[in-house]
Amino acid sequence: MPDANGRSTAGSSSTELPHVTTIHTLGPTGTNLEKAAHRWFADRQRQGRVVLHAEVEDGLDVMAFDGSEAILACAVYPRLHDLVFGNLHRLTMADSFILDTYDMVLAARPGQQSVTTIVTHPAPSCLVTNRGTISYASSNSVAAAACAAGDYDACVTTDRAAQAQGLRTLENFGPVPMVFTLHVGKAGAAC
Repeated sequence: MPDANGRSTAGSSSTELPHVTTIHTLGPTGTNLEKAAHRWFADRQRQGRVVLHAEVEDGLDVMAFDGSEAILACAVYPRLHDLVFGNLHRLTMADSFILDTYDMVLAARPGQQSVTTIVTHPAPSCLVTNRGTISYASSNSVAAAACAAGDYDACVTTDRAAQAQGLRTLENFGPVPMVFTLHVGKAGAAC
């Protein structure tokens, strides 16, 4: 749970996990998962490496299974059950914590007048139900880039990704208190 200052507090009894030095998670830069990965290391007051991937599961293809690397996912990730149960032989869910996401926004290019097509990651798509034709992107940052490129009229993304792409906010849904899960590679696990 976040403390009175909005800092996350870990949810498991083995929250230190001193051997974890690398976290693989969803990119590109600007995702809520990237923010959470950096916060996980900051809360433990240590340096760590955050590696961003096009899909959360892509980390499985490159991570070391020696207890030093982990995958960070989100409790609302539509395929979290596949990540967990499909990898019981090589991943252990070792920690979880709550952290506010960046503000989630509906954004568009400057000058965009009407919104009929919207791109979003599947998780926050219900924020714009019945507002137009919805298409899906692999992350909030990818949605912002696709909108900025003119592929869609608007996007659901983070305020940070919208700003990075030069988009204007049409509606701010605010931050969402989110559960993040850390899955550590089991030492000696077969890939």
